[in-house]
Amino acid sequence: MISCNQYDYLEIACMYHFPLRLVLLDGSIIEGIASDTGYNTHKQECLIIESNGEPRFIPTEQLKSLQVTIDNPHFSSVNFQQ
Repeated sequence: MISCNQYDYLEIACMYHFPLRLVLLDGSIIEGIASDTGYNTHKQECLIIESNGEPRFIPTEQLKSLQVTIDNPHFSSVNFQQ
């Protein structure tokens, strides 16, 4: 589970619909637009991104890092500590 401080970055990304590059713990990379946070059908806390026109639910426990792919005054990247 990610910390409350780290969760704040997810909320900022969703509020501004930032384009993201996510690296998961298994090394896979997912790109998309931050949309919202919520829960999947397995009741896991997730970051919801739009990828190829479809919503994708990415469990927060699988996040290794997040990079915002545009310049912005808020933040550019976060490394998650599980």
